Amino acid sequence: MKVSVYYYAAAKELAGCQSSTFEFDLESVPQAQLRSAVTARVPSLGAYLERMRLAVNGEFADASQPLQDGDRVDVLPPVAGGSPIVLCRISDQDISLDEVRKAVEHPGAGGVCIFHGVVRDHADGKQVSRLDYEAHESLAAKEMQRVLECVAAEHTGVRIAAVHRVGKLGIGDVAVCVAASAAHRDDAFAACRKAIDGIKETVPLWKKEWGPDGGAHWVNLEG
Repeated sequence: MKVSVYYYAAAKELAGCQSSTFEFDLESVPQAQLRSAVTARVPSLGAYLERMRLAVNGEFADASQPLQDGDRVDVLPPVAGGSPIVLCRISDQDISLDEVRKAVEHPGAGGVCIFHGVVRDHADGKQVSRLDYEAHESLAAKEMQRVLECVAAEHTGVRIAAVHRVGKLGIGDVAVCVAASAAHRDDAFAACRKAIDGIKETVPLWKKEWGPDGGAHWVNLEG
């Protein structure tokens, strides 16, 4: 099957072309597979693709709608005056700190505050050898988006980005990265702190700590 992809505004500049064609050896493909194919072909666009909407055959498409042979897909960047939430993702891949930082940077930002949550080698006086993070597949990203939107509503002009990792993490791995930018540093600091605190408090993510002896427990399950 073939899918024609058309790029608009910033997406067109990043792609370096107006349109391109993608072929798949399937009768239909999920939109996520097309996004992956676009990212593989145009890495410069892939870093921003999650912030862009897809329209299929002239209509905004639900993310669950599969693509069929002959479909036209339009890649649409955020409109002017769009959401201050520029990046919000749960991922099983290494977190790109540069991606998170660059997502919030802009000419009007006089301050950028970044928080890295890193896996440490101890907790509650005991050694830790690794962590396992698990998230609710659909609710975690939605709740993280809600948290960031609440923070942005309190701090006008702030831009916020957050990525939380799931899966097996070793000592020194970055588990979460939150960045906030604002015209002034006070707002950037406050927004970043509120965002990470809110994520830790309400997003359905669970952490299992492993010790050197192979023992493990889910954090906050007891007590």
